[in-house]
Amino acid sequence: MTVSLQKGQRISLQKPGGGGLAVVRMGLGWDAVKKKGFFGSREQDIDLDASVVLFADHQVADVVYFGQLTSRDGSVRHTGDNLTGAGDGDDESIIVDLSRVPVHVTSLVFTVSSFQGQTFNEVQNAFCRVVDESTNQELARYTLTGGGAHTGMVMARLYRHGQEWKLNAIGEPSQGRTFQDMLPAIAAHA
Repeated sequence: MTVSLQKGQRISLQKPGGGGLAVVRMGLGWDAVKKKGFFGSREQDIDLDASVVLFADHQVADVVYFGQLTSRDGSVRHTGDNLTGAGDGDDESIIVDLSRVPVHVTSLVFTVSSFQGQTFNEVQNAFCRVVDESTNQELARYTLTGGGAHTGMVMARLYRHGQEWKLNAIGEPSQGRTFQDMLPAIAAHA
């Protein structure tokens, strides 16, 4: 059963009956707002980019994005860049092998940014979801509501809480065409 997350909500990634999830996929999806024109409506391409910044005690330890598809230790992998947002389902995914994330990494902050500088006023149906890779079952979904003049969004954070992993839905608007531009906003959630 999927949990529909609200901004600021936290959930545990423990499996029912104990034990943690081994591998999760953070799927991000979006559609372009259809533009109405003289000859009807048309779709535009929206190049949003999913990124994840790995933190070790509030310091950047590694990053995974379209320019570096795998973390240095191999525990986090980006499945590739979607330049348009076209199609159903996840437009970009980042797979995290929680059992392989180095022990010094305390949190992973997931972001999405508009590489071409289009604002979220031009984006609709944007979501972030967590999927158990072993069963392909969606565990939680955070749906973004409304648009906005921002070009980036700090979406969610996976973090260690004792021996388990938890997920926090953030949904904080930001400005930036890349994760580097958004780093101050991202680091605030480390």
